[in-house]
Amino acid sequence: MKALHFGAGNIGRGFVGVLLHEAGYDIVFADVAEALIESLNAEDTYTVHEVGQEPRDIEVSGFSGVNSGSDLEGLQAQILDADVITTAVGPTVLKIIAPTIAKGLKARAEAGNTTKVAVMACENAINATDGLAEAVRAEFPEVDQIAVFANTAVDRIVPNQAPGQGLDVTVETYYEWAVESAPFGENVPNIPGITWVEDLAPYITRKLFTVNTGHAATAYFGYQAGISKISDALEDPDVQRKVAAVLGETKQLLVDKFGFEPEVQQAYVDKILHRFANPFLPDTVERVGRAPIRKISAPERFIGPAAELAERGYTPNNLVAAVAAALAFDVDADAEAAELQSRLAAARGNRETTDALVIELTGVAAGHPLFEALSEVFAKA
Repeated sequence: MKALHFGAGNIGRGFVGVLLHEAGYDIVFADVAEALIESLNAEDTYTVHEVGQEPRDIEVSGFSGVNSGSDLEGLQAQILDADVITTAVGPTVLKIIAPTIAKGLKARAEAGNTTKVAVMACENAINATDGLAEAVRAEFPEVDQIAVFANTAVDRIVPNQAPGQGLDVTVETYYEWAVESAPFGENVPNIPGITWVEDLAPYITRKLFTVNTGHAATAYFGYQAGISKISDALEDPDVQRKVAAVLGETKQLLVDKFGFEPEVQQAYVDKILHRFANPFLPDTVERVGRAPIRKISAPERFIGPAAELAERGYTPNNLVAAVAAALAFDVDADAEAAELQSRLAAARGNRETTDALVIELTGVAAGHPLFEALSEVFAKA
C-alpha cells in the first residue's frame, strides 16, 4: 500500500506520516523544500520521539520524497497508484496544490486505474477536505469517479524542534485523528490510528474551540505576562485563570450546540490543559501565537465561538479578552504580527478606521451583538 502525503514538515513526519507507517503504508512525502526532499531520499529511517507520559521512540522507514514544486512529472507518477492522499500544508495552501492533485488524478483515470483513492486533508480547519475537493473538481469535474474525499479532525502538539535533529521529530504522546466514515461506505481504509465517526462536526468543532482556542489563548496571555514557554505560562496562576475562563465560554457553546454533557466537556478541557503543561515539550508562546491575523478571523478559534455565543444571548467577555491579547502580540519575527501592529498603529485614534478594521479582520459586521465589544478592544489596542 502506498500513501502520498503533501507536506513533509514536522507535522507531516511526526503525526500523519508515523500513523500511516504504523498502518503498513509506504509513504511518499511531497514538498517544495528541496533540501528536505533530498534528506528524505538519502535516509533510510527517521525517529519520532513521543514525550510525556509513557514516552516511546518510533522508527519510521519505507519512505521517499518528491519535489512538488519542480518535479511535477514525478509527483504525477506517485498519484497514479497511490491508495491514500493526505495533506498537512496549512488550510490556505490547499487551493494552491489542488490543480496539481487534479492533474494527477485525471492522469490516473486516463491510465485506467479506477480504484478510488482516499483523499483526506489533515488541517486545523473545519471541513478542509471539502474545500480541497471543491478546488479539485473545478479542474477535474469527474474526480469523484476515482477519489473519495473525507473531512478530518486532527490533534497533536508538534513544537518547534531542537537544532540538529535532522528528520527526527519530537511530539507529545497524545494524538487524535478523527475522519468521517460515510463517504467510504463499505470500503473504509484500514488505518488503525484513525477514529472513524459518522458525524465529524461535533469532534472537529470541539477540537478547534478547545485545543486551538486554548493553545492560542495560552500563548497570547503568556506573551502579555512576559513568559516564553507554554508550559511555564500555565504555571502562572493569572494566565491559567484567564485560559480556563476562555475555555469555560467555549464549553458553554459546545454543550448548548452539540449536547455534550457538561462534565464530559470539562474533563476534555482538563485533559487539554494538562497536555499544554507538558514540561517535556519545548513549545513557545512565539510559535503558538504566530499568525494572529488568521487566528482572530472568522470562523477561527476566538471569533467563531464568541460570535455564536453572542448570537445565543451570552456575553463572551473572556474570548474578547483573548482577542485583545492577540492584538498585543508584537513579535517582529512573525510577518502577520508585524502587519497587525502596523495596521493598528495606522488606525489608532480614529474610531471609524478601527471599526472598519474590526469588520475586515474579524468578519463581524456592525450591528452584530459581538461588534461593540470588539470595537472597544480594537480602539484600545
